[in-house]
This record gives sequence, structure tokens and C-alpha cells, in this order.
Amino acid sequence: MISKSTLLHLRFPFSFFLMPVFGFAFAIASKPEIWRFLLIFFIWHILVYPASNGFNSYFDKDEESIGGLEKPPPVSKELYFISLLLDIVALLLSFLVNIYFFIGVLVYGLASKAYSHPIIRLKKYAFLGLLTVGFFQGAFTLWISVVGLNNDLNVLMDNKVIFAGLLSSALLLGSYPMTQIYQHKEDSKRGDKTISILLGIKGTFLFTLLIFGGVGGAYFLFFWKYFNFYVANFFMLSLLPSVIFFLYWFYSSIQDENNANFKNTMRLNLFSAFGMNIFFYGMGFLWF
Repeated sequence: MISKSTLLHLRFPFSFFLMPVFGFAFAIASKPEIWRFLLIFFIWHILVYPASNGFNSYFDKDEESIGGLEKPPPVSKELYFISLLLDIVALLLSFLVNIYFFIGVLVYGLASKAYSHPIIRLKKYAFLGLLTVGFFQGAFTLWISVVGLNNDLNVLMDNKVIFAGLLSSALLLGSYPMTQIYQHKEDSKRGDKTISILLGIKGTFLFTLLIFGGVGGAYFLFFWKYFNFYVANFFMLSLLPSVIFFLYWFYSSIQDENNANFKNTMRLNLFSAFGMNIFFYGMGFLWF
């Protein structure tokens, strides 16, 4: 029987916030078989992401709020072994998709461990940590997901797929520092120099605002070019709730930095993921 502490640290609900990347892959894939869609979705969101969460939590041993968990309980060795077990199951199931997807899941898992493990711990380097998360959770995940969905490595030569991957990474480069904005004390205690610590609270908001402005325009051009003007506008509409909340949160945090906290970070994640998930998965099933 898995302990409550381990289940909490695997943070299964947090996968909801990571769903838009696979949703984007699904939206641009060429009518994949339904079993491929369901299997790849399961591998990412029920196995790989929770395994990464658990592995990270085991080595971080956080005492204050972390993504998706306001009051993390103490970790145990069980969490470490369960995380590895989830990774192994993910790899075994990936064979059913194709060998390229298997290799992709393997590389993603290794990168995730390099990000957290104390021997390497890319997380402690501000820019290297940011680029690792941005690339692997963004472009890399989208690209190998499309390869799995279409069962074809040649899709990586498609300009639309390349562009979509770059957009996903760019969006994560802007949003990831916001997930660290309430963890400055905890990260500093471990010696991790995150990008958000370097930027400071106000700088983190300004950095995200600048990136989002450019990336939002690039997404609009993508959907206009490869779909149509109406789809592009629907995408912008899906972002509206998160943009409104972000601007409100920015203003309130300038007035009082205590507002740059866990609860507001999770609210922004929820608004953003909810809007984009509806758009991407709705679009994917519409073209299915």
C-alpha cells in the first residue's frame, strides 16, 4: 500500500497544468489512432510527470509550498522507489507506441533526473535550469508526442511541427519563473540560484510579461498561418482569463510582495491551463 505522503508528492493533479503541451501536439497531429492518443496521454500525465515530481520532491525535501502542494509532508525512501517504478512502467508502455517515442521518454526521464539529482542538479543554475525545463517540457515533449501520435519520425521535418515546438518552449521560458516566485526562501536555503531569485519578484513579473507579449503574438500568427484567422482569435480568447488575472496579480504584488505567494501562483496556473486545455483538446477532437 502506497503511503499518503508518497501519493501527495507524486502530485497527480499537477499534470493538469502540463496538459497543454500534449494538447498542442494532438491539435496539430494528423488524425492519430485513438489508442495512441490515450496511451501517450497516460504515459505522460499518469506516469512520467508524477515520476518526475516524486523524484524532485525526494531530493528537494521541501518544507514549504511547492507546485501543486501547499504543505508538503516529509518524504521517505518509498517515494524514490515509486518514482523509479513509474518511470520503468512508462518506458515499457512506450515500446507499444514506437521505438522513437521510447527513446524520447528515456531521454526526458534522464534530463528530469539531472535537473533534480544532487550530483548534477541543473536546477541550481539559473539559466541552465530554465533552459532545461523550457526545452524538455516544451519543444522536446511536443515533438516526440507528435512522432508517437503519427507513428512517423519524418513529421519532425514539418515546419508546422518545428514551429509549434519552439512556441511551446518559448511559452514555458516565460511562465516557469512565475512558478518559482514564492519559493525564493526555500530555494536559497538549498543553494539553488533560480532565475526568479535573480530577477526578484518585480523582475519576474516583468520578464514574464515581456515574454508572454511576444509569444502570444507568435501563437496568433501560427494559428492564422496554419489554420485560419478565427482559430487564431479563439486561441487569444482562451488566454484572456489568465492575462487578466496576471495583470491584477502583478499590480497587487507591487503593492504588497506577500501577494506573490503559492495560492496566487496556482490560480494563474489554473486559469492558464484551463483555457489552453479547452482550446487545444477541443481543436484536436474537432479535427479528429
